[in-house]
Amino acid sequence: MIPPADERAETLAALPADESTAGELAEEDDGAASAPEEARPAARVGLLLPLSGRYASEGETLLHAAQLALFDTADERFLLLPRDTGGTAPGAERAALALLEEGVDLILGPLFAEGVNAVASHARAHGVTVVAFSTDRAAASEGVYLLGHTPRAQIRRVFAHAAANGHRRIALLAPETRYGATVADEAWTAAALNGLSLEKVRNYAADASDAANVVSDLAEYDRRAQALEHERRTLARQDDAAARRRLKRLETLDTLGELPFDALLLADGGARLRQVAPLLPYYDIDPTEVRVLGTGLWEDAATLGEPALAGGWFAGPDPDARRNFEERYRRVFGESPGAIATVAYDATALAAALARAGASFGAQAIGNRGGFVGADGLFRFDDEGIAERGLAVFEVADGGKTRVVSPAPARFDVGEGKADGG
Repeated sequence: MIPPADERAETLAALPADESTAGELAEEDDGAASAPEEARPAARVGLLLPLSGRYASEGETLLHAAQLALFDTADERFLLLPRDTGGTAPGAERAALALLEEGVDLILGPLFAEGVNAVASHARAHGVTVVAFSTDRAAASEGVYLLGHTPRAQIRRVFAHAAANGHRRIALLAPETRYGATVADEAWTAAALNGLSLEKVRNYAADASDAANVVSDLAEYDRRAQALEHERRTLARQDDAAARRRLKRLETLDTLGELPFDALLLADGGARLRQVAPLLPYYDIDPTEVRVLGTGLWEDAATLGEPALAGGWFAGPDPDARRNFEERYRRVFGESPGAIATVAYDATALAAALARAGASFGAQAIGNRGGFVGADGLFRFDDEGIAERGLAVFEVADGGKTRVVSPAPARFDVGEGKADGG
């Protein structure tokens, strides 16, 4: 178990390195963290998942992860009540109302922002906290926390690493989608936090139909190509040995002149990213001069195999913690977990550990600044109720492999509101 960030911090080891020990909460220094067994009421926790409908497979993965967390961290007084939302907002609302009538102390889930919004006001009216799995920061509100992996933590981490390695001027290339708009907002904030200048922001259509023109504009390709041609004509007129040597060196170039940025955040994933990424070298964005940065959407084998991303950096969960979780999940369920499984594990383990220690599910306990250790490593909630994470930074190598260039932090720095090493 990772020790608390300060003497008052409660730190959950939701995924113990030694399977013989379950996760624990460190006792607070006032000695009141653990209530006697007979004094503790049973904790009733609702779990809202899409167990039927279009997203049933995701719901099953989340349910399995929650069951694994029960095995690791819960005692016999903890009762988890899974309920089906059908993957819809009305379904989430109906399920939440039923749970609230049953007197649950905490609601975990639902998965989608529309469902979170449908549940939030009912939960608040009953004084019940919600720890939802959505990645849409707009769904966070009073008493509603988001445990999903949002772009915020990823962008702040990779920008901090870029700044620490001498980059100062950033460009952003993203699709004209809700995700792209969210990334742009987060990029402005992350740049300011890390002393970076966001020099250019360019968006391409959701179907990437205009991506070539957008990347050409971002790369200032026409201007730089004209600068090269002008230089060649000037040197040809000089017709001396030095000019001829310079002309020879220019033969392999397509453009001339520096770009106004030294790092580029390419915020996309999947097939669309694989369509856009090759345009960077085509329009002469030189990877030896411009470091390409990414988000969690890069974490896909096919995407990482794109040659244009080689040498790029992106932030992701602690690989050791994730690997540990995945191996144990496979041993129990005989299959690999889905990418979102860890959020259900962490939420359930957090609830079970707080209940076992006799803590409430209120803002003081869940919003603990010391943070917790889960299946994806360190996490805590910021003042808006959005998950902050202690992430590692990865570099993409040839062939789609990755290597850690900056490890995940060991603990959060409570005083600065940052993770050590982040």
